[in-house]
Parts: sequence; structure tokens; C-alpha cells
Amino acid sequence: MNTYLLLKWLHILSSTILFGTGLGIAFFQWMTWRSGDLAAIARVTRLTVLADFVFTTPAVIAQLLTGFALLHLLSLPWTTPWVAAALVLYGLTGACWIPVVFIQMRLARMAAAAHAGQQPLAPEFARQMWIWFVLGWPAFLSVLAIFWLMVRKPG
Repeated sequence: MNTYLLLKWLHILSSTILFGTGLGIAFFQWMTWRSGDLAAIARVTRLTVLADFVFTTPAVIAQLLTGFALLHLLSLPWTTPWVAAALVLYGLTGACWIPVVFIQMRLARMAAAAHAGQQPLAPEFARQMWIWFVLGWPAFLSVLAIFWLMVRKPG
């Protein structure tokens, strides 16, 4: 396999991991919270943090590295309109994702403490979940737009 195909494959693979893990985390975190099952909430919030560090973080890094390597290999300036737009959306996604990671860690600590003390979740948990939910939408839509840009490569 030549360098271009390897980089392209890694770029596509990491985007798939990034999108799939993000969507999966969002679904299971939200649905578990909605269930009200404190033991499950404590377990899933802890696993959400783990999944972000094991899958999402390496995929985010791989996306940037393989993307820039492909641009270099193809002698394509990062100022090319569709590339620049994708980079802006990547930045927006990151600006949403970084606070989400810290919120997820806070949620995991709150859920573990409530579960250990056999106490209900503090009202702050629900507030943090809503912030987490709201921040997820621009990130999700940005990733969809990036996929469109990568396939379409408009003007």
C-alpha cells in the first residue's frame, strides 16, 4: 500500500472511530441518565470518560495528523476553501468537545459519590447533563458538515 492510500485509510478509519464513538457515547450516556438507575448512571458515566480517552482522543489526534499529512502529500494548501472550512469546523468541534470531557469527568465523580453514599443525584448533575447535551449538537453537526466537505470538496 502506498503512503497516500495508507494515510487516506487512517484518516477515514479515525473519522469513523471519532463519529461512531461520539454518537455511541451520546446515546448511552443520555439514555442511562434518563433511566434514573443510579448504579447504571455511575457505571456508564465512568465508562464514557474511559471511552473518550481510549477512542475519541486518539482519533482526534489522528484526524489532524493524517489530514495535514495528506495535504502535504497532495501539495494542497490548507487555505483551499473546503479544507479551511473543514479546519474551522474541526476547531468548533474541539471547542465543544474539550468542555464536554471535563463535564463527563465531573458527572462521573458526582454519580460515583451519589451511588457510594446511596444518595440521589444532586440537581447540579441534571444541569451539567443539559450543558453536555447542548454542546454535543454543534460538534455533531460540524462532524457531519466535515464529512460532506471531504466527500464533495466544493469550489
